[in-house]
Order: sequence, then structure tokens, then C-alpha cells
Amino acid sequence: MIPATPYDLLIVGAGPAGLSAAVEAASHHLRVAVVDEFPEPGGRMLGQFHEEKGHWWVGRQVAGQLLDRCSSLGVEIRCGASVHSLLRSGRHWILRTSEGSLQARNVLLATGSAEIPHPLPGWTLPGVMSIGAAQVMANVHYVKPGRRGLIIGVNVLAMAISRELSVSGVSIAGIVLPGMGPISGKEASPKESLQELMGLAHLAPSPLMRIGGKAANALGLTGFVSRFIPRSGIKIWDIPLRLRTVAVSINGRNQVQSVTLADVNDKGAIIPGSQREELVDFVALAGGLYPLAELASVAGCPFVYAEELGGHIPVHDEQMRTPVEGLYVAGNITGIESALVAMAQGRLAAVTICSDEGVLDQHHEREVLGAMQHVRSVRASALIQFRPGIQVAREQFYRKWGGFQKEAYRMDGER
Repeated sequence: MIPATPYDLLIVGAGPAGLSAAVEAASHHLRVAVVDEFPEPGGRMLGQFHEEKGHWWVGRQVAGQLLDRCSSLGVEIRCGASVHSLLRSGRHWILRTSEGSLQARNVLLATGSAEIPHPLPGWTLPGVMSIGAAQVMANVHYVKPGRRGLIIGVNVLAMAISRELSVSGVSIAGIVLPGMGPISGKEASPKESLQELMGLAHLAPSPLMRIGGKAANALGLTGFVSRFIPRSGIKIWDIPLRLRTVAVSINGRNQVQSVTLADVNDKGAIIPGSQREELVDFVALAGGLYPLAELASVAGCPFVYAEELGGHIPVHDEQMRTPVEGLYVAGNITGIESALVAMAQGRLAAVTICSDEGVLDQHHEREVLGAMQHVRSVRASALIQFRPGIQVAREQFYRKWGGFQKEAYRMDGER
């Protein structure tokens, strides 16, 4: 049965973007519901924490604060319900979920992102997991994924979560590169991996490493530096970071027992005779993230591929509108960024929806512009940035796809 009275706004995704949008929209007296397939609201925030400008940012605490606000404002949160269909019928959306159908004038997709796997021989053994799964086990369920583990993949996700796992008391044998393959691509190259790490110099645990990283990046010395990194690696938060070592295979009979490692030259080619075994009982694969945007496709939204934003993303303008009437997006579905950026985007999307619904006062344009500026400010100062040049990529995207393409798409749809 579809409820007789539709919601003003249905939000798919109870993560940082979705909850922030719910608070903002409900504060302007919209009737709001949030749907999420997981049993507990909060999304990836529940397992995240990191040092942010002299203090610890704890995602579970932030999620709790947002949920308290949602409760006080009368937001309905429905967990354990998967959305499998979105259909526009007249002036309303009909969402079909595993728990029944819902109806709303507007829909905000805040579905987040998913992890990219890096398959290699032995990756189906018990004890092999995504790095996000290791994060959830340790930081959400308070269960260590194993006694001693290895992280395969050198990227922002690997660095951030390895720090969290270390703080949580999980023993990490090291972080190594994935082997060459069609999926790993340039991520298996020591030079390319070092180039990405140079963009993370601000995360380094010592001032000297921060200054050195920024200098090497500014001077374009990554190729030179990668040839002189010791094969034993360098210590980051007491975790060996091995930029000249790749994982060849994961070994074990009934579970993970070891990983075969090999040294590589600066081009990523394995050096003959360098293979050896690393004894571990779990492996975390860190292949990065991509936007989880299937529902936008189901709703009929066009897509554009943007490498800096993490892959295929739904077309939208800077105010978070898509070309599809009544459909909005926010958070990692629009490109891979931090939880703080997702929260700012969620608030912006809600302000835009409130403006489109006519519930803001005569200064609604100023409020929308203020929310847009807040997103830009948070993005510019974000400690964790998943892709280099994301600020420029966003500006280029909105210039190209945030204007006349939207109108042209609507006209095509009417024809």
C-alpha cells in the first residue's frame, strides 16, 4: 500500500549527507523520511575517526548528534529497507522498497559510495576482506579482524583506515602495492602511488615529513624519490609503508596464512628472486571508492564520467539538482570526498529543495548561495581529499554540465 499523504522529501541514505539534509529540511517544516538498507543509521561515519586540526573527529559522535536533531524535528528514519525502484507518477515519486512503497514530492539520493576490489590469486580465502569491512569490524562492532594483517593498496582510503586500525589496537604488518593487472592499473606503480601520497603530505605524522612531502610534490621529484625509497619501506604511524613491494598472491588452505610479496623496480616490474612470504591471518584490500549511483540511473538521470570524482556520476548542478524533476543528489554519489563535504552538500541540497518548494523567506537566493559557499569552503579545507585536483574538477564539471545541458535534457524528455 502507498501512503495516501506523500512526504515532502524522501531521502535514500542515512549517512552524513542524508542525515544533514534531513535536519535542514525538517527545520523548515518539510515532512521528511530517510530510508537506509542498513540496520543502523549513520553510514560510514559510524566507523570513522581521525585527527582534525588538533582534535579527534569521531564519526559516531557526529552521527549521534544528527540523529538527535532528526528525532527532535520529527524525521522518520526507516532502516533495514532497500529501495529497488523509483518511478515518477505525475507530480510525485513512488519508491518501492523491501518494506513497502512510499510516495514523495521530492527525492534526495544520498547513497554514498562502494569499494573497488583488487582481485589477486587467493582473494576468496576466509580472512580476505575490503579495508572498509576491516574498519567496520574494528570500529563499529569492536571485533579485531585478525591478529596480524596486511593492507594491499596505497591510497587515501588505505592510509586513513590503517591509522584507525592501528589506534584500535589492530596489528598491521604493512601496506603494499597491488600487483599489475587490468583493474589495479597505475595504482600498482611505485611512482604513481608516491604521487598520490604527496597529495597527502598534510596527513604525515611529523612536521618534517609534511614539509618534505609538499616540497617533493611541488618540485615534481616523485619519480626521483621513488627510485631511492628503501625496499624495507618507511614507517608511517609505526606501520611499514612499502612502495616498492607488491602482493603476488594470498596463501592458505582454509583461511589466510600468508601473502607472497615481491620487490619491484620504479616501473612496477617484479625483480626476479625477490619473492618471499609474509605471515598474516587477514588481508584488507584497499582499491578505493566509486559513487554508488545505480538508483539515479533507475530514475532516468544521465551520467558523466569524471576520473577526479571517482567514476560515473549523475549529472547535477552546483545546487544539487539533477535534470530529472524532483530528483536531487548529495554526498559521494556526486563524487568521492570526505564526510564533512558530504554533510555540507546534504545541507545545500535541502536548502535548494526548500527554495524550490517555496518554504524559504524572500531571502531564499541568499540562503542557497550561502550554502553553496559553505560547501566550497569545507572542500577547500578538507583534511582528507580522495583525489588530487578535485576543486578544479568540480568547477569544470559545473561549468560544463550545470547549465544548458539540463534544459536540453528536459526538452528531449518532453519530446
